[in-house]
Amino acid sequence: MLPKTRANASEMLETYSPREAMDYDIVIVGAGPAGLAAAIRLKQLAAAAGSEVSIVVLEKGSQPGAHILSGAVMDPCAIAELFPDWQTQGAPLNQPVTADEVLFLTETGARKTPGWLVPECFHNEGNYVVSLGAVTRWLAAQAEALGVEIFPGFAAAEVLYDEQGRVRGVATGNLGIGKDGEPHDGFQLGMELTAKYVIFAEGARGQLGKQLIAKFALDVGRDPQSYAIGIKELWEVPADRAKPGLVVHTAGWPMDNATYGGGFLYHLEDGKVTLGFVTGLDYKNPWLSPFEEMQRWKTHPAIRAHIEGGKRIGYGARAITAGGILSLPKTVFPGGALVGCDAGYLNASRIKGSHAAIKTGMLAAEAAFEALQAGRSHDELSAYPEAFEASWLADELRRSKNFKQWFKKGNRVGAMMTGIEQWLLPKVGVKVPPWTVHGPQADHLYLQPAAKMPRIEYPKPDGRITFDRLSSVFISNTNHEENQPAHLTLKDGSVPVAINLTKYGGPESRYCPAGVYEFVKSDVGSERLVINAQNCVHCKTCDIKDPTQNIVWVAPEGGGGPNYAGM
Repeated sequence: MLPKTRANASEMLETYSPREAMDYDIVIVGAGPAGLAAAIRLKQLAAAAGSEVSIVVLEKGSQPGAHILSGAVMDPCAIAELFPDWQTQGAPLNQPVTADEVLFLTETGARKTPGWLVPECFHNEGNYVVSLGAVTRWLAAQAEALGVEIFPGFAAAEVLYDEQGRVRGVATGNLGIGKDGEPHDGFQLGMELTAKYVIFAEGARGQLGKQLIAKFALDVGRDPQSYAIGIKELWEVPADRAKPGLVVHTAGWPMDNATYGGGFLYHLEDGKVTLGFVTGLDYKNPWLSPFEEMQRWKTHPAIRAHIEGGKRIGYGARAITAGGILSLPKTVFPGGALVGCDAGYLNASRIKGSHAAIKTGMLAAEAAFEALQAGRSHDELSAYPEAFEASWLADELRRSKNFKQWFKKGNRVGAMMTGIEQWLLPKVGVKVPPWTVHGPQADHLYLQPAAKMPRIEYPKPDGRITFDRLSSVFISNTNHEENQPAHLTLKDGSVPVAINLTKYGGPESRYCPAGVYEFVKSDVGSERLVINAQNCVHCKTCDIKDPTQNIVWVAPEGGGGPNYAGM
C-alpha cells in the first residue's frame, strides 16, 4: 500500500521499481479481430505441431469488443480460413446481405445506380451484416478456449527495447496517478510484458504503432497515410421499416465536390439498423464538422425513411485508414510486426477491413511460429510481408490502389475513375489498374485558414432524428477515471489559441465527435482551450487532423473509454 504521505511521482516510481515483469513467447497489443486472429492461429499451429506457445493479449478496453466500431458488412473469407467450421461453431455472422443499393444524393433527391452499373467493390453477395463487437467477443472466447491469456483493462503505454534497439516487449500504464501528476492511494506501477516477438494490433493510428513507424522509419518511400472518420449510430426501427440484409451506400450530399465522404446504412436482424457517415480527414474547410454532417445526412428523405419512428440506441466514432496499399508502411521491424489497421490494411473502396485484419493477423502468426520453431527471436519476421505479397489480400488491395488518391482530386474525378478502375477494367480482364496515382501529403496539411473558407451553419438537433454531441456520448457508455492526467496531451499549451483558434477558427471544437475540445472565454475576455478528456471515445481524429500536430493522443488508464454494445 502507498504511504499516507504523498511523495514526488519520480520518487514513488523509484520506490516501487523495478516493475513486475512477465515473459511470454508472444505479446499481442490489442484484442480486436487482427490481434485475436494472430493469437488463435498461433495456438492452432502449436497444437498441430504438438508444441506449446505462451501468448498474452493486452486490451485497453474494459472487455474485448468494448472499443470495436465498424459498419459493418463482413466478408467471411478470412474467418473461414481461421475457422473452416465457423458456422457450426456459432460465429455471430447471422444476417446475410440480401440486396445492395448505391445512391447518389442531392439535397432532396436520390438517384439509384442500376445494378449492372454498380462497381465490383460495392457488390456484397455472400457477405454478412454484423456487429463487429459481437464477432470480436466471439473470437476472444475462442482464443481463451485455446489457452490464450487476455488481459482486458490493461493499456500498453510504452514499447520496451533491448540494448540493440530491438523490441523486447511493452509496459502497461501506471494506475492511480492524479490530475496533478502525483500518485494517490490507488497507485499501481505498470507491468512489463516481454516476449520473443510483439504483434501490434491497436487499430487505426495506434499510439505505439505510430511511435514504431517513426522510430524504424517504416513509412519511408510510402505515400502518407490517409484517414477518414466514421461516425455511427445504431437504431431500433418499427417492424414495417425493417429490411434485414439490405445494404445502402450513398455519395453526394451533404458533401461538396471538393470533400470526400459518404454514408452507409445496413439492416441487421431483429429490427436493428446501423448507419453512419464517413468524412475524409483531408477536408479543407475548418468550419466543417463531421458530426454535424452525419446528423444532417440523416435528414435526407432517402435515409429518414429507414429510421423514422425508430429509436437511437447506440453511438460511436472511429478513425479509419484509407490510403490503401500505397500508404502501407513496412510492417516488420526487429522484434515485432504491425497487423490490421495499425498498419493500414483496410480496403477503403470496399469499406471493409475486418477480413484484412483477420488475414494479416494470421499471416503474422504463421511467420512468428516459424521463427519460434527455428529458435529465433527479436529479429525481423520477413516471412510475414512476403506471405502478404503472395496473398489474395494483396491482390485485392492492388486492384483498389488508387481509390482514395483519385478522390483527392475531387469527388467527380474520384467517382469517374472508380467506375473505370472497378467496373470497366475488370470487364475487359484487367484486374489491376496499369497506372499508379500517388497521394501528395498528410491529411492535416489540407486545412485552409478560416478566413478563406465559407462558414457552415448547421441546424439545431430535433431530438428525434438528429442529436447533439453530449447526448450521443452518453449512449456510447463512455467513462474514464476522472482523477487522472488528460490523455489528450499538448506539445505546446499556447498553440491552440495562438495558432489553431487565430488562424483556423479552432477546428478541434468541430472535428471532435465527442465534445472533448471547447474554447471558452476567461473573465478578462481572453480565450483558452478546455479539454474534456472524460468525453473521449478514442476515435484518434484529433491526433490526425490537428493542423499543427500539437495534440498527441496517449492511452488513458486501462478500461477507460467507450463501452459499445451492439456496435
